[in-house]
Amino acid sequence: MPNKNKQKGIRFERKMVNYLEHRGINSRRAWGSNGRSLGWHEEVDVLVDEQIRIQAKSRKKLPDYLKPSEEVDLQVFQEDRGQMYAMIRFDDWIEDYLLLKSKENEIQELKAKLELTK
Repeated sequence: MPNKNKQKGIRFERKMVNYLEHRGINSRRAWGSNGRSLGWHEEVDVLVDEQIRIQAKSRKKLPDYLKPSEEVDLQVFQEDRGQMYAMIRFDDWIEDYLLLKSKENEIQELKAKLELTK
């Protein structure tokens, strides 16, 4: 009998890749959910623009305390004496990422124009 959790994870990874691709962001899923198939660590499930490594986790229900309120832009948490982590809504991350990419493209275009004027 197939592992239902594994199938659920694969569906979620595919959904994420389709979601990103629909928004014009190049992404691909690691074969077998193993990042080594993409040349990265085995924990990498999805690769965005060949540089951003995502591990996808799908749960039946997330604890309410992990979900950012609609009133905030992100939520930061940490373990005692541990590192801090930030959680944001995926759509907000996509928006920020697309904005960053567009600014990087603008900078490259300006550099190219400056090279032409020399």
